[in-house]
Amino acid sequence: MKTVGFIGGGRITRILLNGFKNANVSFGKTFVYETNETVINALKKDYPQIESSGTDSSKAASADWVFVALHPPVLMETLNATKNSIRKDALVISLAPKITIDKITSVLPDVLNLARMNPNAGTYVNKGYNPVFFSQSADKKVVNEFLRTFEKLGKVPVVTENQIEAYAIVSAMGHTYFWYQLQQLKELGLSYGLSESEAKETISAMLSGTTETLFNSGLNYEKVVDLVPVKPMAEHENAVKEFYKTCLNGIYQKIKPV
Repeated sequence: MKTVGFIGGGRITRILLNGFKNANVSFGKTFVYETNETVINALKKDYPQIESSGTDSSKAASADWVFVALHPPVLMETLNATKNSIRKDALVISLAPKITIDKITSVLPDVLNLARMNPNAGTYVNKGYNPVFFSQSADKKVVNEFLRTFEKLGKVPVVTENQIEAYAIVSAMGHTYFWYQLQQLKELGLSYGLSESEAKETISAMLSGTTETLFNSGLNYEKVVDLVPVKPMAEHENAVKEFYKTCLNGIYQKIKPV
């Protein structure tokens, strides 16, 4: 069975481990290298099958699949520190924006199977949208096995590398633009007399219908929004749109490759 290693045991590692657990995806061994003792202890409590270390990255780095689950500022430094443990036939998957395959190749010139991926939080419940880019040198059998596994965690489109940062903004961070709004709407629904289950079902169904109507009804945007005559938040729309432009353009400039 395949072995899998995570260099970094933070949020995205937890998301992937939970998706694998839900989908009954098994590995021969699962190694996690994480220097934060609190983080790794919490991870081991919830996923006792993992083998972990806070000082020795060699087991995680020498797995069949190596997920580099680190932020861009420390990714290259960590790759340099672990490169001697990474096997030439491994599949190395970077989960960070900004750092390109060319930069990774400069540290791992003998590793042909390289990928960049943008998992999102929906993967935690196997409703993920996880765009991935593979190096041209990647073996097709390795790629196909990886895709078959990740299809169990949600959708896994193969994209071009120059789209990775766009997906980071729209998909990976996208949940955060709505979570607090949906929570507030649920709380208001409860205050108006809906039960917990009724509020959750209503909002979930409404959101599904919202995207279906906006994107697949055949109507243009103006005709879609005209379907509902009362718009309680209309006076705030321009301000919210400006928040989107300012905040998202700002973060995009920070994470795009230079």
